[in-house]
Amino acid sequence: MKKTIFIISLLLALCGGAAVAQSNVSVNAEIDSCQRLIGEQARIKLKVGVDANRRTLLPQFGKEIVEGVEIVEKLPIDTQLLNEGKRLLITEEYVVTSFDSALYVIPAFEVLVDGEPFYSEELALAVYMMPVDTTNLDQFFPPKEIWPVELTWDDYKAPVGYSFLLLVLAAVLAWVTIRYINNKPIIRIVKVKPKLPAHVVALNEIQRIKSDDSWRTAGSSKEYYTALTDALREYMNERFAFNATEMTSAEIVEQLLKIKDKESLRELREILETADLVKFAKFNPPMNENDRNLLNAIDFVNETKIADNEVVQQPTEKRVVNQRSVREKRLLLLSVVLLSLATATVLALLICELYYLLS
Repeated sequence: MKKTIFIISLLLALCGGAAVAQSNVSVNAEIDSCQRLIGEQARIKLKVGVDANRRTLLPQFGKEIVEGVEIVEKLPIDTQLLNEGKRLLITEEYVVTSFDSALYVIPAFEVLVDGEPFYSEELALAVYMMPVDTTNLDQFFPPKEIWPVELTWDDYKAPVGYSFLLLVLAAVLAWVTIRYINNKPIIRIVKVKPKLPAHVVALNEIQRIKSDDSWRTAGSSKEYYTALTDALREYMNERFAFNATEMTSAEIVEQLLKIKDKESLRELREILETADLVKFAKFNPPMNENDRNLLNAIDFVNETKIADNEVVQQPTEKRVVNQRSVREKRLLLLSVVLLSLATATVLALLICELYYLLS
């Protein structure tokens, strides 16, 4: 009986945590309850009153305040200014617990103010075991059986939704993959018809003009000389690499004089001058002059043509890159990658849902 009275007296004395007042410094510690069952939590609050201009250092703890009393949580420090900012009230709170039944004496908290130590009074915490009635053992029952839980639509809807989404993604992925594999080749080989030499084209055109009698029957020398000079101009475009189709007769002759001698161009000059008279002066030359100019045109082409052994062989095949096909193939490849990632993600989610459901 005396021992119980002594413990109660000690708890009443230590739970209050009296303040220490020295040099305008007060240190007070209090606990919300001096008695707790094993595993229950208690709160210890430390309050320090000090002048605002003084440097204060609060106590530091590890996992335990005292052996057997563990710190569950350390709450943020609360600071209040009092007396128009002249005084400072610092509050620090600890959440503690214990898993051993005993009477714990919590030592005084040491607070350093400008390097000088100040102490609170000690606290006490009594931890008790859960009371057990050992006289009535028939009141203790074995563990209950596990009750089966009925599955509802809320449990099934996630796996069903993921399964449907997986089927859709798999179908789209298969279709895009087939499109990517069966896409038309990017580079196509095109057969190129060899380009005829310039003199062959010109001679063929002159031969066509010669065999066409429509201008003779119609008496249209203008059409005749227009076709003949056009054939010569096209030939000179290819043969001498200047734009003869856009030049006047005088400009053509001047350009050719840089390449050929004047005597060799005499016949061509006559053809061009006669053609200008026919076109602009409505001159109608005799038939034999028309034939002579046609032969002069043939001679000019034959005299100025490139020899057969100097003709550059034209390629018979050409590689054509379809730019649209390149873009489509890249887009299809990107779609395959993104759909594969989406399908793998949905499959992983479905496996997790099924595992959770079956377990």
